[in-house]
Amino acid sequence: MLEGIFGNIIIEKILFTLYFYEEGYPLGMAKTFGEPVNRFQQQLRRLEDAGVIVSRLSGRTRVYTFNPRYPFLNELKALVGKASGFLQEKEKNAYYRKRTRPRRAGKPL
Repeated sequence: MLEGIFGNIIIEKILFTLYFYEEGYPLGMAKTFGEPVNRFQQQLRRLEDAGVIVSRLSGRTRVYTFNPRYPFLNELKALVGKASGFLQEKEKNAYYRKRTRPRRAGKPL
């Protein structure tokens, strides 16, 4: 969907992940999508060099988020948000609705 604009399906996956979860890290994205981690690392580096995203270290893990100082951030988020409306429900549930925190202790399944 956004691959034609950004020229790469991995960038599309990164942008959707950051849109839905607000942050992400290369290994987590690679495991989610079943892709090699170096593909995500290359594209994350490319987006960071362009100023679209920023990273920080959380322990030994580099975590990426949208750059709040990016001049077209609102427009980019609006584009990604609109494109997310066209994702198939199966794809949304498989990749973008995963539980990111542990279940409360004692909560029934």
